[in-house]
Amino acid sequence: MPTWKKAASHLAAFAVALLFLTAGIWKMTDPFTWARMVEDLRVPYQLSLPFTLVLAISETLAGALILVPRFRRWGSWLATLLLVVFMVYIGINYSALLGKECSCFPWVKRTIGPGFFAGDAAMLLAALIAGWWSRPSVGLRNAAILLALIGVATASSFGLATTRLSGTKAPEVITVDGQPFSLQKGRIFLFFYDPQCGHCDAAARHMSKYNWKGDVTVIGVPTQQKQWAGAFLTDTGLKAKTSLDLDLLKKTFPFGDPPYGVVIENGRERAPVPHYDLPEPSETLKKLGLIE
Repeated sequence: MPTWKKAASHLAAFAVALLFLTAGIWKMTDPFTWARMVEDLRVPYQLSLPFTLVLAISETLAGALILVPRFRRWGSWLATLLLVVFMVYIGINYSALLGKECSCFPWVKRTIGPGFFAGDAAMLLAALIAGWWSRPSVGLRNAAILLALIGVATASSFGLATTRLSGTKAPEVITVDGQPFSLQKGRIFLFFYDPQCGHCDAAARHMSKYNWKGDVTVIGVPTQQKQWAGAFLTDTGLKAKTSLDLDLLKKTFPFGDPPYGVVIENGRERAPVPHYDLPEPSETLKKLGLIE
């Protein structure tokens, strides 16, 4: 093979490996954040976390394989498959997803639009060049060992991420209905919502019908249009107090788009409540003992 083709294959492989390894490792180390993001891309919440973990393994494997010359063609096939499937999915749901954020890579902010396909087409071309101008792959046993190692790393990272979900110390005091309010005692449900969000409105209306236990305090935290917080609670019927300390609370309990919830017990986060498509959040709140 001509030297220039070998050089092009190496350069293309390095670029694809950099992108895929970064994307895969990011999902591996922060699966819950990315699971929340894929839900915005119309992936059912029941599948969002397993999908994220599978994608983390697949992307990391594709990046690792394409970086090693003896595995490069296999890595090219896997990267090509992932890109094509993703582009087809976005194309099918294009009208519903137009303008949505699609940040597959932590340092790149992209939204779905015409430019999205151009960027993915460039990555697809690089993956094809890397594989086409490389020798046939060998060493299936070693590639399988690499897959197993990536799987173990993903499982370990997921376990660490799970432990980080609970136990976060809540701020000592926030302002609730204009008065200082301690988050260090009792059971508290923080509900983050956007008064203009239809999903938030529907979630609040459902929760207004729940039989909350007597020792639970529900606090609504508007993320936009704070002046409409009272009207939102009145219209939805949700009996909750209001806090406008969004910046402090979101810094402590990071999340993406609302609706989102956090259960605090005796000053520490017990669990997040991220899902609001029926039958959620009822099932989660029942498991946590907040509603009858």
